[in-house]
Amino acid sequence: MRDRAGLRNAVEAIKKFATGRIFLGGHSYGGRQASMLCAEAPELAAGLLLLSYPLHPPRKPEQLRTQHFTDLRTGTLFVQGTSDPFGSIAEIEQALKSIPAKTKLQVIEGAGHDLGFKGKARREDLPKEIVESFRQFLR
Repeated sequence: MRDRAGLRNAVEAIKKFATGRIFLGGHSYGGRQASMLCAEAPELAAGLLLLSYPLHPPRKPEQLRTQHFTDLRTGTLFVQGTSDPFGSIAEIEQALKSIPAKTKLQVIEGAGHDLGFKGKARREDLPKEIVESFRQFLR
């Protein structure tokens, strides 16, 4: 609850200075909290960008973290690696069916939970690719 309150406060602070649409997102736990907040307050953000959504704990697919998906009314781009232990592509695709808002899944081939942002498999072009996908999704 405190983490979601912090996100809400950050969005409200940004709205005092920014003009136009406000977007919310995060990686893993941060994305989960952002999606839960938007399920509670759909007017808060114009879109969600969720990187490596932690669909379930590794090796525990029965412990889904999707209870709020049926209340999610904010358009959401999910970015998921094909080797993410927190959720396979097939599991994510199935979970997205329960979201009433517009969704899209961007698959990052061979990426784990870090999406290739770190380590030897680091992809320098990935941030630009994700931003462009998000822009296209929001059109």
